[in-house]
Amino acid sequence: MNTKSSIKSPLIAPCGMNCGICRAYLREKNKCFGCRISNKNKLSSRVNCNIKNCEELKKNNLKFCYLCKKFPCKRINNLDKRYRTKYDMSMIENLNNIKKIGIRKFVAIEKIRWACSKCGYTICVHTKNCFNCGEKKL
Repeated sequence: MNTKSSIKSPLIAPCGMNCGICRAYLREKNKCFGCRISNKNKLSSRVNCNIKNCEELKKNNLKFCYLCKKFPCKRINNLDKRYRTKYDMSMIENLNNIKKIGIRKFVAIEKIRWACSKCGYTICVHTKNCFNCGEKKL
């Protein structure tokens, strides 16, 4: 399937979140550019993220949480539980997949996984709708 996705490696957060499928990234007003992207207008919740600012990540210069000796920590477990329950997506599963197949293959799979079957644009993980045509993800 040829997708019109903007999902790329810098949009995969240290916690395993694919920022490219997040409502805050997909929307136009008060848009978030992902936690790895430097932007002076970045939302305070992204600037102050406890996971992104984790001492272990910073101290050891780790790109992803799965590289940490404490993985999965309490913060990741809590985030994972919330996303599995509310949005049927697992941060821990994402991180384990990145570890297993690498970031490039993971991103390629995500582009297909979150592409609208009707128009090829991105499905939002939070609403399960395409941000272009409104089609519901099956």
